[in-house]
Amino acid sequence: MGLLVKICGLRTAADVRTAIAAGADAVGFVFAESPRRITSAEAREACRDVPAGVRRVAVMRHPDNTQWQAVFEGFRPDVLQTDAGDFDSLDVSGDVERWPVLREGIDAVDALPGVFLYEGAKSGAGVTVDWTRAAGIARRGRMILAGGLSAANVGAAVETVQPFGVDVSSAVESGPGVKDPALIRQFIEAARAAEQTV
Repeated sequence: MGLLVKICGLRTAADVRTAIAAGADAVGFVFAESPRRITSAEAREACRDVPAGVRRVAVMRHPDNTQWQAVFEGFRPDVLQTDAGDFDSLDVSGDVERWPVLREGIDAVDALPGVFLYEGAKSGAGVTVDWTRAAGIARRGRMILAGGLSAANVGAAVETVQPFGVDVSSAVESGPGVKDPALIRQFIEAARAAEQTV
């Protein structure tokens, strides 16, 4: 498999169709405090035309098990993405992939899971991590690099870090929580171009 590209913070079926048509491998829906927050019903509706093979990701942060179960029952995501320590208190079905989030400078990275996200202390803030440090961590697992990526810098990020995947949210928006179809396409094109060079 090539570079996994995830477009996060989607809120409408039109946004999802744009991301998938442009070549996204995963579409993310935020269930934590954010301008991009969405309900389970809204996420389910936005995903009504998602083809098999494109992962539908529930993005949470410090949910309790009741909150997670409500999202699971209402949305039925393929993946749960939340901070690494959160999984200890959650009952996650075996058919749901786990993508723990490791945060730069906060989480110990001695034992790395299969697929994990690596980003800064605050999600969706558009702040890049130290790519040199991230590159060393990426060698030890399947890292999806997040934080401050855009069409302008994703090529350099892929070349430096050589991650398993990349994740973008705020840099493909025209305003907080408002996705821009042209920016989504530009990001994915840039990521795919970078994929050919590593």
